[in-house]
Amino acid sequence: MKPHPRSLVFLLFSLGLIVFPHVNHIPVSIFAYFYLLLGWRWFGLWQPAYLPNKSLLLLLTLIGMALLYREYQGLFGRDAGTRLFVLALGLKLMEINRERDLYLISFLAFIVAASQFLYEQNLLMGAYILLVCGLLLATLIGLNSQDPKPIGALKTASLLLAQALPMAIVLFVLFPRLEAPHWMLLQDKQQTKTGLSEQMEPGSITDLGQSDELVFRVNFAGAMPPPAQRYWRGPVLSQTDGKRWTQAKNKDFGQFMAQPEFKGQRYQYTLLMEPRAKNWVFALDLPAEFSGALRRNSHYQLISSDNLDKRTEYQISSYPAYNTGFITRTEYDNATQLPGEPSAKIKQLVNQLQGVNHPPEFMIEQLLTYFRTEDFHYTLTPPLMEDKPIETFLFVTRYGFCSHYAAAFVYLMRVAHIPARVVTGYQGGEVNPVGNFLEVRQADAHAWAEVWLTNKGWVRVDPTAAIAPERIEKNVNLDALEMGREIRFSALTEQNSAVYHWLKQANQLWHLVDYQWQRWVINYNTVNQLKFLSSLGIANLQAMLSWLVGIIGVLTAILAGLLLHQKNRAINQTLRSYQQFCQKLAKQGVVRADHEGAKDFAERAITQLPEHATAIAQITERFIALRYSRQGFIREDLQQLQYWVRKLKL
Repeated sequence: MKPHPRSLVFLLFSLGLIVFPHVNHIPVSIFAYFYLLLGWRWFGLWQPAYLPNKSLLLLLTLIGMALLYREYQGLFGRDAGTRLFVLALGLKLMEINRERDLYLISFLAFIVAASQFLYEQNLLMGAYILLVCGLLLATLIGLNSQDPKPIGALKTASLLLAQALPMAIVLFVLFPRLEAPHWMLLQDKQQTKTGLSEQMEPGSITDLGQSDELVFRVNFAGAMPPPAQRYWRGPVLSQTDGKRWTQAKNKDFGQFMAQPEFKGQRYQYTLLMEPRAKNWVFALDLPAEFSGALRRNSHYQLISSDNLDKRTEYQISSYPAYNTGFITRTEYDNATQLPGEPSAKIKQLVNQLQGVNHPPEFMIEQLLTYFRTEDFHYTLTPPLMEDKPIETFLFVTRYGFCSHYAAAFVYLMRVAHIPARVVTGYQGGEVNPVGNFLEVRQADAHAWAEVWLTNKGWVRVDPTAAIAPERIEKNVNLDALEMGREIRFSALTEQNSAVYHWLKQANQLWHLVDYQWQRWVINYNTVNQLKFLSSLGIANLQAMLSWLVGIIGVLTAILAGLLLHQKNRAINQTLRSYQQFCQKLAKQGVVRADHEGAKDFAERAITQLPEHATAIAQITERFIALRYSRQGFIREDLQQLQYWVRKLKL
């Protein structure tokens, strides 16, 4: 049987919405080719003669294969599979001959819709996919209806989704979580992610300083540390060639190091990392306690063994006040390495600062004073310094970003024979007052210095604070950022218009919703499930399955009761309307016999009341459809039955 044109229109509209979010995930050529086929099939609804024959369909298939080959990225993986399904969906549209083809297209469309979650898992995308799947469900309902009206199909689909939602929630919460060691093998590893690098050179952190991409979110169990203590530790860079700073190759000294001594305020927090390219976790400096999936390397940086392609949550405790103890020989060698003999200008500056014959603390203070008083500037767009960047920065340009100041500071410390190294990570973060958590973005990327001092261990020194202390107390204002020579910062007590204030609060509320969505839905893994269920008194897998079976049984009984009630109500309404019809005929002397069926009674009534033949036929047809049809109850038929009974005036 040929499909109803209205069902085709509904299906094509749904498919256009389903594939559209993939505009950022599949090549433009494949995306455009699908919509070309979709538009062609839409045109064919009114001009069927222009639809392709078998030869042309073969040519279209070969073109699709050529596009796949051109954008070839392997036989397996997320991207390869998505492209194949999208093209197959478009080509299948060109050979719709019967209802079976519509079912196949609908099922294929459900797969394409689900593939969107391999790319994005935010709340808005979840709502969008639910909407388009509802449209597809309405399409399937329309295919099984004799008169597929969009409004009725949408109502039925909405009712089915509403009835399925409680069951879906129960299964999500109680069903054992399946971790993804197998299907995650199909992930595409060539996707790029921005973030801090394993090396630092002029401009590397500057590029991140203009990005508002989210890196991680932090929810503190108690008080939040003040802005000046919000240093999030990342890679430590000890080796330099005079321009580029990298991590030390020799890291096998951890077993000889002293254990850090922590003191002062302890901060406990939950850190939710975004998907990333490196296995680094940026803990508040200095991490003391952390969850099992983490380890602390010899540079006090946390390293994760979790999957990097998904958001991961960690429980960490940190102390901003600490003493790392003595320095090992390897650490000392790494922290005093120089690429060559310092220039005469550099030596003269170190002697001027009296850094050789005085304690390290005196040299540190002298150098910070030098940065403060010698007309140095903090900017995102420093001039190029390809040749001897440290000397050029110190004696010529004096315009730089945090990486310039940290590199110059560490270099001068080493010339003064003081162990020092560069630490990269993030500093600050924006507080969300609605959810009382911290959001750290790429714009918060930062570099600072560490100097080893006797009886104190490694001590953080941030030369940027000497030049631009507002960078430590405030965040870079990306909205007001200009590609000029100075940087604007967001004041903590900034007064804005009422509209801006309202929009800011709305944005913060949305970030809170998204944060909870990521924590409790996207990140609801086995560990979080067991933790949540244990708080409800469900201690093990057996108890979990017992609860699952019990709740599903209760929900099934409730649903069955509702459906039975609805069916009985529909039957009662049908019989009541038909009895009214029989009573009207009886008043005219046409009485239905007990043994007489509805069809035989209608034929006799039409013979005796021919002027009401149309109404009698319509009422009988609707009654038989509602009472005896295999398709079951259709509300439109009941409404038509009630209409004709009311219209019958005898």
